Amino acid sequence: MPAAFDFMAPSVSLHLRIRLAPGRRDDFFAFLREAIPFYESPGGIRIELLANSADDHRFIEVVHYATERAYELDQKRVSDDPTMKQFLARWRSFLAEPPIVETYRRHTT
Repeated sequence: MPAAFDFMAPSVSLHLRIRLAPGRRDDFFAFLREAIPFYESPGGIRIELLANSADDHRFIEVVHYATERAYELDQKRVSDDPTMKQFLARWRSFLAEPPIVETYRRHTT
């Protein structure tokens, strides 16, 4: 059973800044409806999509990891899992340009 997502635990977030190719919005949203359950299936992962209010083709996909371990395991899945590779190739096909990928870690005091 996947672990519950604890927003107060130390975590990692990937911010994927993307711009969709013209005319691909609806296809992209349909793809996400299929892909997000797979992306989140290991547990400890939550996907969020932020829309740019000034440009309807710009988004930030945020991948939240409940723990550093969840992040590490998912990075291994990205590099090794054939199904993940297929999803990521499809994801890239919607983009007008390469994504900007930023990694953030929760700051704890």
